[in-house]
Amino acid sequence: MVNSNQGDILNRIIKNDHLAISRAITLVESGDDINDKLFSGIYPHTHNTIKLGITGPPGAGKSTLTDQLIRLYLNQNKSVGVIAVDPSSPFSGGALLGDRVRMNNYLWNDNVFIRSMGSKGNLGGLNKKAQEAGDILAASGKDIVIYETVGVGQGEHDIAKAADLTIVLLVPESGDDIQLMKAGLIEIADLFVVNKSDRNGSEKLVQSIYSVLHIFKNKDNFEPPVFKVSADRGDGVEDLFNGIGNFLNNKDHELYLENKKISRYKDRVFNIIQNRLIDSFWTNSNIEKLELTINDLKISESSPYQIAEKLLNTK
Repeated sequence: MVNSNQGDILNRIIKNDHLAISRAITLVESGDDINDKLFSGIYPHTHNTIKLGITGPPGAGKSTLTDQLIRLYLNQNKSVGVIAVDPSSPFSGGALLGDRVRMNNYLWNDNVFIRSMGSKGNLGGLNKKAQEAGDILAASGKDIVIYETVGVGQGEHDIAKAADLTIVLLVPESGDDIQLMKAGLIEIADLFVVNKSDRNGSEKLVQSIYSVLHIFKNKDNFEPPVFKVSADRGDGVEDLFNGIGNFLNNKDHELYLENKKISRYKDRVFNIIQNRLIDSFWTNSNIEKLELTINDLKISESSPYQIAEKLLNTK
């Protein structure tokens, strides 16, 4: 049951009240217990939103491409929410970069909501709370939610779990791109985009991607398309925009997209239970027992496994 205050927040979110959306996302980031009840009310309103993930190395132009996609969706009378996951400040834990410039571009536009979130050191590049923030934006009626994530590499699988379609953005200057793809990007990319395609080496990168894709097909045995863009100029972005729509509307991809949603649902249930079990175990009493146990012995005398077993079996 959602209490009256939460019910008011929920109703305001559904009505696309950006102040209520912002406050709800702040509650998510704070980890307040109110989240569980609030999200029970939010969830039924989240099913009609398309969730896109954009990931790639720093400096690849993710923010510029996101801005271009927002423009094109607005031209189709679509509303857009963006969760931009930035490197966290090592001191405050907050978003270090922030999207203040882009926020100003759409400050008074009710069809656009942009929020920066710190990655909290999460190796997957996507803040654990970002999916919940995405649900809030979906419940507010946003047709499209874009997750824009920092970094790229073997740990960058969180984005694929959160998004209906994952876009991997690469640039000619990144010499390790092909190695990164072999390390796991083939498994998560639904579309590849070569940005800054007006620069030397872009065509070579495109051909390299195709070569790798031909050898390492993804588990669903389809070959992700590759697009060339110069996002800062707007070149090729419309072709990419149409390619995203074609991918999502392709009947051959229906089962693939449905399986991604099912996998995402299972993964979120698993994580909720895991986090609750961890939180319930680490009571003040158990933390004190751990401190006392370690203080009372030499580190070399007992393995961490023995101490963990002792704590788990303590009544």
